[in-house]
Amino acid sequence: MSATHDRYETAAARYLEAWNADGADALTKAVAAAWTEDGSYTDPLADVRGHEQIAAVITAAHEQFPGFSFRLAGTVDGHHDTARFGWELVSDADGSAPVAGFDVITLDEDGRIRTVLGFLDRVPTPGA
Repeated sequence: MSATHDRYETAAARYLEAWNADGADALTKAVAAAWTEDGSYTDPLADVRGHEQIAAVITAAHEQFPGFSFRLAGTVDGHHDTARFGWELVSDADGSAPVAGFDVITLDEDGRIRTVLGFLDRVPTPGA
C-alpha cells in the first residue's frame, strides 16, 4: 500500500470514528480530527458546514438509529486529494445493515476532510 493510499485509508478511518463517537466530548474531538474548520458534509438529508453543524448531523443519526454503528463496506479508493468509499449502518444487536451509502471526500494537505458528498444507496422503508 502506498503512502498516498494510506492517506485515504486514514481519512476514512477518522471519518468513521466521528460517526461512531460515543458522547459529546468524543464526538467533538473526532469531528475536529477528521474535518477542517470549515469542512462540509452534504447528503440527500443534510447540507452543513463547520464542526458544530457536522456534529449535530451525526448526533441526529445516533438518535434515529440507537444501537447502530457505521462500518466501512469494501475498500477506500482515491487519487489526488479525493477518495471514495462505501459504508453500512449496522445493528450492534443482530448485524443487520438497513442503511448503506457511498461517500466521496476531498482532503486538505494535512489529510483532513474539506468536503463530504454522501449518497444513500439503501434506506429503510417507512413502516416496514
